[in-house]
Amino acid sequence: MTDSWVALEPGTDPVERVRVLRRAHEAFTSAGTVSRPVRSVVADSWRRSARAGVGPDGTAPVELADGDLGSYRAEHPLARVMPLFRELVGTFAADGEHLMAVCDAHGRLLWVEGHAGARRRADRMNFVPGARWAESAVGTNAPGTAVALDRPVQVFAAEHFARRVQPWTCAAAPVHDPRTGRLLGAVDITGGDGLAHPHSLAFVQAVARAAESQLALLAPAAAPSGALGLTVLGRDEALLLVDGRRVRLSRRHSEILVLLSRHPEGLTGDELLCALYEDESVTPVTLRAELARLRRLLGPGVLGSRPYRLTVPVESDLAAVERRLETGAVTAAATAYAGPVLPASQAPAVARLRRRLADGLRTALIARRDPDLLADWARAPWGEDDLDVWRALAALRPTAAVRSRLAELEAEFAAPPGRLPAPPR
Repeated sequence: MTDSWVALEPGTDPVERVRVLRRAHEAFTSAGTVSRPVRSVVADSWRRSARAGVGPDGTAPVELADGDLGSYRAEHPLARVMPLFRELVGTFAADGEHLMAVCDAHGRLLWVEGHAGARRRADRMNFVPGARWAESAVGTNAPGTAVALDRPVQVFAAEHFARRVQPWTCAAAPVHDPRTGRLLGAVDITGGDGLAHPHSLAFVQAVARAAESQLALLAPAAAPSGALGLTVLGRDEALLLVDGRRVRLSRRHSEILVLLSRHPEGLTGDELLCALYEDESVTPVTLRAELARLRRLLGPGVLGSRPYRLTVPVESDLAAVERRLETGAVTAAATAYAGPVLPASQAPAVARLRRRLADGLRTALIARRDPDLLADWARAPWGEDDLDVWRALAALRPTAAVRSRLAELEAEFAAPPGRLPAPPR
């Protein structure tokens, strides 16, 4: 084939193609070999699916339901372009006896809409909102493979890894945040063999691009006039948005703004000293000098005194994660968590805040028992040595790589032979 991303080129007999693919699928699931007619993108996906422990007779698990699904969808960035998806894809899907699906970056289906009869048939294979259609859960499929590869993909009939999905054909394209480039999810069209056409793949690509353009045009949620924007997750030096300017703060100014944003009522000089400095010999003069420099940076009227306080609202990525955790939107919180709060900070109050947020999120992830979220945490720099998370991940996804890493961590954490563990500090 001239384009390996297109499932069927014009003129190909779909019946014969299905017959060849079924034989190849049986050969792979029984012997692990892939014959030449299988497209490389599909063969690679089958191998990833097998390595993840997916069986050909498996079913997608439903992980978000009722209130969890509703709250997560309401906060997801793609909710803002659902009217566009419905306008461009929804009518086409309903008229053509197809389905439109939108998934998040982990392959969870958030919306599944379209022809009523197609929805009833899809329900029987758990192609429903809240189900996880990642490759690691159900094998090769357009939405799951599109987010795994971060590129548009078409999957035809027996190219699907799970047998019960093989009567279907689908095409999906990833959607990104136009400002950051972060993968948000994918838009998918699912139906019969008629979708195995180059036009279907081009169609979802165009829809994804339209969604990204729409996201770029949509104004962010309205913030009070004069509000400050503060980014502190995963950064040693905070990024401040003030009067349309982006300013990278010093570490000390970053710490001060984090603490003042947590205390709109203000903090006295003594309270700030205790929160910022472990060394009790630091004098109030040192703190006042830092505050004077910060006041000049912020502009007039933003930093008040007696007590020290911010006179305008502050919206931070830290607060956004906390809000999502408080409402039970664990997946949304994990997606927004870019790393620990000011990881290099030694300020006592910041260190406590950093531990509290990380512990709250990791505890929620372990309780949620979502292998994709646990894997994301475990493979991040802040989670690579997190024994509890690796144990939770191994219980849900006991691949060789996960078991190996867990064994390494358990060996590292175990007391050396003949020696008692060191007492806690």
